[in-house]
Amino acid sequence: MNIHEYQGKEILTKYGVRVQRGIVANNPVEAVAAAKQLTAETGTSWYVVKAQIHAGGRGKGGGVKLAKNLEQVTEISEQIIGMMLKTPQTPPEGKQVHKVLIAEDVYYPGESETSEFYMSVLLNRATGRNMIMYSTEGGMDIEEVAEHTPHLIFTEEIDPQLGLQGFQARRVAFNLGLSGNAFKEMVKFVEALYAAYIGCDASMFEINPVLKTSDDKILAVDAKVNIDDNALYRQPKYAEMRDIREENPIEVEAKEAGLNYVDLDGTVGCMVNGAGLAMATMDLIKYAGFEPANFLDVGGTADAKRVETAFRIILKDPNVKAILINIFGGIVRCDRVAQGVVDAYKNMGDAIQVPIIVRLQGTNAEIAKELIDNSGMPILSAVQFQEAADQVQKALS
Repeated sequence: MNIHEYQGKEILTKYGVRVQRGIVANNPVEAVAAAKQLTAETGTSWYVVKAQIHAGGRGKGGGVKLAKNLEQVTEISEQIIGMMLKTPQTPPEGKQVHKVLIAEDVYYPGESETSEFYMSVLLNRATGRNMIMYSTEGGMDIEEVAEHTPHLIFTEEIDPQLGLQGFQARRVAFNLGLSGNAFKEMVKFVEALYAAYIGCDASMFEINPVLKTSDDKILAVDAKVNIDDNALYRQPKYAEMRDIREENPIEVEAKEAGLNYVDLDGTVGCMVNGAGLAMATMDLIKYAGFEPANFLDVGGTADAKRVETAFRIILKDPNVKAILINIFGGIVRCDRVAQGVVDAYKNMGDAIQVPIIVRLQGTNAEIAKELIDNSGMPILSAVQFQEAADQVQKALS
């Protein structure tokens, strides 16, 4: 589950991470009030107006701007709130901005130059360990740094039994070229950041940039946070941070119906029971020369009501030109699934305007095939994988 920058900073603050302070606003009036409050609390006279959407690259799309007075806060907030912000991480049409974060100016002059760093905490799936990834090249897309200057990216892997060790936090500060008070501040920053990552069951914390201020403070200017969905049952306070306006509406509807659905870019809709079989089915579609339109796992109870719900969700995607149902009858009998497909097709009437291919394997698979073939419905049946691939090609040729 992704959360907004201001929410990520709230979490970081609770764990002792110094952040660029800010106040969220839903409209220009609230934005000006937030700016006045920030001045009273921090002394800042300049303000950074930051669009709050679940995507990076907001500055490049015009979603992060500096306001040097209250009039500019009003003007910039009016521009950003309600806009369709397009970044490399949004859909082509962009994402609508519903709120902005009014943040303090932390690039003030002082005794030393400011420096920007990149830092993230995430799971290294190759080793099964958490790691801290960091670089001196903050403020840039980490993908560009990895491509052009990979030697400037460092990693620190954490032993899950020991946790983050002091020498590791110090090594991070050393590799970033820090000394004196900035070195000590960075050590504290790294330790607190890792504690936040573990404490809230995150799958990723990305801070870009981490700033060394002109008076040698270390703070998070940005915060991109992803909370592990599987841990939300024990993190109810973070589950409340979910903003469904930022999520795919079809995926939200599927989740509410108890279906595991991920929207993709292809033309062949998938309805499968079991994540492994779903992955194999998407491979099957690609093998047939097409692209899957979704990942959809209906689970072990593929009855008529559940199948009908899955049909309606798949058909909300206008790009779907055919639907492939691939069910293994282990927990559920194939003939019951077949009857569910036939009943759902009848209930939906003319709502289904695309070819349906059903591949059933397992308990009573042959009976299920006969049931579908004799239903009088325009449903193509298959038993073998290759047969299903051939039916997809035939339906879309």
